[in-house]
Amino acid sequence: MQDLTLGAVFSVKDKTVLVTGGSRGIGKMIATGFVENGAKVYITARSQEDCEATAADLNDLGPGTCCPIPADLSKQTEVKRLVEELSKKENVLHVLINNAGTNWGGRIDEFPDTVFSKVMTLNLQRIFTLTQLCLPLLRAAALAGGIEGQAYKDPARVIHIASVNGIKVPVNETYAYTAAKAGLMQLSRHLAGYLAIDGITSNSIACGAFSTKMMAPLLKTLGEDAVLKQIPLSRVGSPEDIAGACIYLSSRAGAYISGATLAVDGGYLVCKPIIDTQVSAKL
Repeated sequence: MQDLTLGAVFSVKDKTVLVTGGSRGIGKMIATGFVENGAKVYITARSQEDCEATAADLNDLGPGTCCPIPADLSKQTEVKRLVEELSKKENVLHVLINNAGTNWGGRIDEFPDTVFSKVMTLNLQRIFTLTQLCLPLLRAAALAGGIEGQAYKDPARVIHIASVNGIKVPVNETYAYTAAKAGLMQLSRHLAGYLAIDGITSNSIACGAFSTKMMAPLLKTLGEDAVLKQIPLSRVGSPEDIAGACIYLSSRAGAYISGATLAVDGGYLVCKPIIDTQVSAKL
């Protein structure tokens, strides 16, 4: 009989994980969750200092480990170097979490073409590049998990950190960001349809409001109360929320899920419209 205890079903112990943009924000939240649950986590970000500082913090937590490999993922050459360095250290990659990204806002009449290209490159194109280059390690992890009949017992996982702004039009003019996140969710579904034969799942997480550096300007401009009014659960996301979602998709509990988009947004996407009280009474 299979072990259906929570410890077995949701375990990521001893899995090898790569988290891009893992030195801060949502990436650090995710990396922390995996390290605290016994995984071996590689983090990457542009700043060597930030990567090393985060890795030191997480290694103090344990019981898993954290290894920094700094890289500027906006550059194709750096993506290749990252995978080459990872391949020297590991023969398999159980989980790839594509989290690194950037944002930029500006009026539509003044939105620079160069900025649009920069955001699309990092937030979408280089995610494809990294996933493509990691395929040998991901395929090796799927094979190492064993095959039962024609099915992989423990598929490798690719998780793309997307955004609710790729689904719902935001209040701010972040055209390139929303286009990239919408494209990322469709890319995830496309990858899911083609990579299953290799024992690799692909899913995306549409993140709502989290207390991060990227979110800070919006919270400051609109005010936290105004933001929370759009979230039925009346709070921003916590580290446990996003780490838990990623661990779920990476564990035995999520082994039969591929091509899905999981909204981790406190209900933002299904928030009831706020209308005038008098109009509401007539309805």
